[in-house]
Amino acid sequence: MPLRRSTVRGREFGDAIRALLRAAGLTNREAAVLLGWQEAKVSELINGKEGVTDVELAQLLGLLRTPPAEFAHLMALHRETHQRDWLQPAKSGVTDRARTLREHEKIASSVTGWSMNVVHGLLQVPDYTRHLAIAKPVPADEINPLVANRGARQKAVLDGYRAVTIFMHEQALRLPVGSPEIMAEQLHHLLRVSVRPYLTVRMIPTEFGPHAGLAGDFDLLNFKKIPPIVYVESEGANVFLEDQPSVALYDTVVTSLSRTALDESQSRKLITDIIGEGLRYDQVAEEQLQRE
Repeated sequence: MPLRRSTVRGREFGDAIRALLRAAGLTNREAAVLLGWQEAKVSELINGKEGVTDVELAQLLGLLRTPPAEFAHLMALHRETHQRDWLQPAKSGVTDRARTLREHEKIASSVTGWSMNVVHGLLQVPDYTRHLAIAKPVPADEINPLVANRGARQKAVLDGYRAVTIFMHEQALRLPVGSPEIMAEQLHHLLRVSVRPYLTVRMIPTEFGPHAGLAGDFDLLNFKKIPPIVYVESEGANVFLEDQPSVALYDTVVTSLSRTALDESQSRKLITDIIGEGLRYDQVAEEQLQRE
């Protein structure tokens, strides 16, 4: 039976089955014995080979005591694991919309992000993320999970095992999010993380004018053994692009941003200057209050 092409859907499906087997304390062989299968059938299911039916998948998921929401997710995913490019609607019923991105970032050899209007998600402090969610607005019961998911994503990606490059526009640092104290915390956080050897933060000043990233934010993920993918997040959906002509267009944008952006040292100076402007503004405001 032929092996299906490696896709975002297929990798998420296989990883989920492996995780369920680990949680149940079962090997492929042990699960196969309990189901009366050949061990190869479990391996074929995990690796996305043709020939495993929905009924057989349901038998395995039942054996592994899969929670209802995950059961429904994997049953739907099983029918689509061969399809490239994945649009995940916001109202798809998937409770953790960041799951697919986190799982692919963990296996990426490099991650390149571009953020034009707000601080990139990998570099946000929790209070900054929380106030962004309130402004959108995100339903109240989803805010804490969103903040927790973003923190989990940061911990997994910024672990030193992959190169991470983040391009941001100056306006992302000047947009007030939350209180002045939160913005100060966020800007100082950027300075602290920017000196990590595996993390590169580069800014595009407003004075540079138009640039290649005007179409919007995205993340480009490269891997050692599978083709690169692009992640684009919108209000209505998360989109994973896998077709290489589309990915190549985003790679061209990254190349242009790299030519345009300040280098690391200049970028840190810009961040420091913005912090200084905030301090001077606070001082002037305080003096004005005292005079009044």
